[in-house]
Amino acid sequence: MASSPCGNSNFDSGLEIKTRSVEQTLIPLVSQITTLINHKDKPKKSERTLAAIHRVGQAVSVAVGRFVAVGEAIAAENQELKDEMGQACFEARRAGDTIAQLTDVGPAVPAPTDGRTSVFSDRTGMVKAARMLLSSVTKVLVLADRIVIKQIITSRNKVLVTLDHLERVSTFQEFVQIFSQFGNEMVEFAHLTGDRQNDLKDEKKKARMAAARAVLEKCTMMLLTASKTCLRHPDCESARINKDAVFHRMRCALEQVIEIVTEARSCGENKILPASIYNGIKDFKSSVECLRENLFSLSPQSVGGQLEVLVERTEDFTDSAYTSHEQRQAILGLCQLVRQDTQQLVHAWNEAQSVHAKEATEDMEVGILKTCQSVGDLKRELHKVAVSRASDLLKVHGEQLPLRALKAAGAEGNLEAVSEYARTFSEQKEQLVETCRLLGHVSGTEPLEITCVHAEETFHVIGPQIVSAAQTLALHPSSKIAKENLEVFCEAWESQLCDMALLLREINDVFEGRRGDKRPYLSLPRPGKLSANLKTAKAVKLDAEEQTSMAKLGLELRLLSSDVDVEVEKWEEQEHDIVRQSQSVASMAYNMYLFTRGEGLLKTTLDLFHQAEVLSEEGLQLCSSLRTFSTQLLDEEKSAVMTEMEKLVALCQLLQTGTKTPVQGKTATFQKVDSSIQTTRGILAVVLAVLPFCHKLNRKYKSERSSLGSPQDWRERQDASTPIKDDSALNGKNSNGFGVKSLEQHVAGLNLLESK
Repeated sequence: MASSPCGNSNFDSGLEIKTRSVEQTLIPLVSQITTLINHKDKPKKSERTLAAIHRVGQAVSVAVGRFVAVGEAIAAENQELKDEMGQACFEARRAGDTIAQLTDVGPAVPAPTDGRTSVFSDRTGMVKAARMLLSSVTKVLVLADRIVIKQIITSRNKVLVTLDHLERVSTFQEFVQIFSQFGNEMVEFAHLTGDRQNDLKDEKKKARMAAARAVLEKCTMMLLTASKTCLRHPDCESARINKDAVFHRMRCALEQVIEIVTEARSCGENKILPASIYNGIKDFKSSVECLRENLFSLSPQSVGGQLEVLVERTEDFTDSAYTSHEQRQAILGLCQLVRQDTQQLVHAWNEAQSVHAKEATEDMEVGILKTCQSVGDLKRELHKVAVSRASDLLKVHGEQLPLRALKAAGAEGNLEAVSEYARTFSEQKEQLVETCRLLGHVSGTEPLEITCVHAEETFHVIGPQIVSAAQTLALHPSSKIAKENLEVFCEAWESQLCDMALLLREINDVFEGRRGDKRPYLSLPRPGKLSANLKTAKAVKLDAEEQTSMAKLGLELRLLSSDVDVEVEKWEEQEHDIVRQSQSVASMAYNMYLFTRGEGLLKTTLDLFHQAEVLSEEGLQLCSSLRTFSTQLLDEEKSAVMTEMEKLVALCQLLQTGTKTPVQGKTATFQKVDSSIQTTRGILAVVLAVLPFCHKLNRKYKSERSSLGSPQDWRERQDASTPIKDDSALNGKNSNGFGVKSLEQHVAGLNLLESK
């Protein structure tokens, strides 16, 4: 077999691919050209095969020609990239032409040694051309990606200039005018950065970007009301403090976004994350387990040092005033147990070294197992403490008692009461800040740890802002603007509590072995594939205000879809139709939730409506599976399942009808979005109700049936698992094979540049 051009030795553009769009554009090209090269060592090809190979070569050349034309147009518009882009385009065109020439074969050329037929007359030339093509196309894509970065920087600069103007305005009329411009610029910036966030390959960068964008999203509304309050009450010190804090936080978030996209200061990584216990435990266990392979890879002193650093980090738990006596004693006891087990391991380790043992002795193996067991117990205890603390706090904050009291005292103009309730509220804020720090210790992944740090900072900043807004209202109790300002800051606080609840659930997912990641469900509309009613519709993007109003509804979708995932995990038969279809419905609902945040795969309202239509179809398939499932049930059980199924049918039909109903105008479109998400929420609620009931019944009837099932069932499974062989791949009949149509489609995908 010929060497593949996709290995590092064969394909090295000297450029790191940092985004999924570039990577996904290249993967099909790498795959198909690898297949093209590898076909030359196979036995004699028919005339039909040679014709197919010829068409492939021509298709590559034509597609690369179109691709290069776009690259050259980009170079003409961006002088700073003109030379580099021009050279890369020249190399790509030359490589495409070379491949076309080498695949332009007539009758097969016999090889002189073994009589086998080669498709190509110049094997070395084809491999060289393939390498050149992949390298140059990658370079064009990465250079084009710089344009995207430039767009984000330009957008940020526009926002900063307008932000400076907003900060200096002195009249309402001027403020309204400039804020309108600022809102449009922020919407543009939000879409650019949202696309970039979804495109990033590095999960840590993606988490940092999400944190910065969340700050900007919350601060935009706070900036509006804080500025209006300051204009209405220019001599109020608490109003000025409130406003200054919002502007400062927005500038910091804008700077963080630029650090990420330009990789300045290693994407902000010079700001080192607090040392987490989960990382400390992971490193310590790794060091201990390495002793099985090499007794001399580490020194006993270094392992002991690692342990002491780990124990020191647990002081965030044991020194906390909010940790109960029982929890503190449990943590201290487990730390002592880890120390004892480690000392026994070190003793056995020293003995093994003294007799020049080449591998871990039996005593060492026992010591390794005991040490890993005790440090695992410590990890579980810390997780339990952090999660239970967070759960309890969220329940307390769900009542919002101090917040309500603050608002009431402010509205009454009672400064003394505001000060009193502010102390209670500030204490709760400190508990939340500390709890986020503890969650960071047990988060389990670096992206979740970054999210914990963001939550900690958000509570730390918004808490005092709420107090200053309440003080402003107390000084001006009849001011509608001051009251509105306090409401907005309180809503931001409540939103962060909701985010913390999601974060807690994701940390639990990781700890329990469920990564909390959704299966990708790529049901986006494709050119020519949309329903007829959508073809003439205009795609609309929600503006910042509409996305804000959708956020709460979207959050309910997120929580319900997570609950469905939890129920799905309980099924032993993960390939059961009910499980598979429920998971698909939940995954599509999650995509719709991301849309409400301006993130994810759904970019416009057309995308959302198409997703809703596909979700309704999947829901109806689930209804069909429920009907089939009910046939094996007793009358009472069957009636219960059928009742839920009828609810689901009605909701799915309602969603399907709604998505197919054409609307005109922004208001009508927004109402259609709202209706689609409301109905989807209803569908998820029914799925969530029926899943555990079906699971219980399935287990019951499964235990009553024979473990082998009927011969008919067995035969059907055998038939379904038998692979179908097809020798027609070369003629384009197999979409996954080496078909001309497949390659043309893949290489034509290089037109991604046009969208960039």
